[in-house]
Amino acid sequence: MISPAILVSESSRFSPDALRLLGSLGRVELADIQDRGEFLAKVGGADILWVRLRHRIDAEIMEAAPRLRVIATATTGLNHIDIDEAKRRNIRVISLRDHPDFLRNIYATAEHTMGLIFALIRHVPAASRHVADGGWNRDLFVGRELHGKRAGIVGYGRVGRMMAPRLAAFGMHVLVTDPRLEESSSEDGIEITSLESLLAASDLVTLHVNFSEKARGFFGASHFALMKPSAWFVNTSRGELVDEAALLDALRKGRIAGAAVDVLSSEDSSGMGAHPLVQYARDHDNLLITPHIGGCTIESTEKTEHFIAGQIAAFLQSQPEEACVAGHRKDRG
Repeated sequence: MISPAILVSESSRFSPDALRLLGSLGRVELADIQDRGEFLAKVGGADILWVRLRHRIDAEIMEAAPRLRVIATATTGLNHIDIDEAKRRNIRVISLRDHPDFLRNIYATAEHTMGLIFALIRHVPAASRHVADGGWNRDLFVGRELHGKRAGIVGYGRVGRMMAPRLAAFGMHVLVTDPRLEESSSEDGIEITSLESLLAASDLVTLHVNFSEKARGFFGASHFALMKPSAWFVNTSRGELVDEAALLDALRKGRIAGAAVDVLSSEDSSGMGAHPLVQYARDHDNLLITPHIGGCTIESTEKTEHFIAGQIAAFLQSQPEEACVAGHRKDRG
């Protein structure tokens, strides 16, 4: 079998265990590709491409890599990869999406969600800036408590199920909505209800829905209108799930008290300074934005990258040698 060329396009803090496993499979190039021109120049000889979230892997990238057989990403969301184009070119996409048993031991996003909630309702970033600027006036930063309030979890998959006991541990009454669950029932101390009822009752609404094109922009103006003016909104799933113009309007008009998001639509590693929500956040403390760091911990990175490397090994072992050799000759364009 010809040893495959493996290009790791974002290698900062790459898992040593994953690197050792990849090195046993083929020739590994560790890169830290910053822009698209560099990406197009480097990808041409790759049989296996490892990506994170910095770049959009579309038809142009795949066209520039005629030998490409595998795109690997240690993420659950895949909106940074043109899945249809990959299928058309017979390129296998390996991700975390279809591995729920493994993902039950990955806690980073749920923990970051909790961090955002506390930072939002206790004005942590603004208070920290105030002290750094020489101030010491706590009356400017009167916060709120979670205890005794209602938390609404929209989407009861892996992260939603992690959030429920964490929110309950702070004395919150937890409401959940998910089309896969039967309404008016209870599960593990939570109340299952409709989306409309959840929004009307909740003091905190946190979004944990898997992204698909059908779900693009599903949370919009009508949903923010149902929320309490004193309620907070949190999104650590995908920016494309939310009508961001509607979120901005809700914040500006005081329809909700505040929001914290780890994700934006059309994320670009070169910067998001022109994004309307980022511009609003510069001058308003009721919107917190972090740069999609929910899963970005040392522990989760090490575990997920080693797992994905194992999935690549399993895929290569399942392929007949003649198919592997053909991959070096075939132009999929």
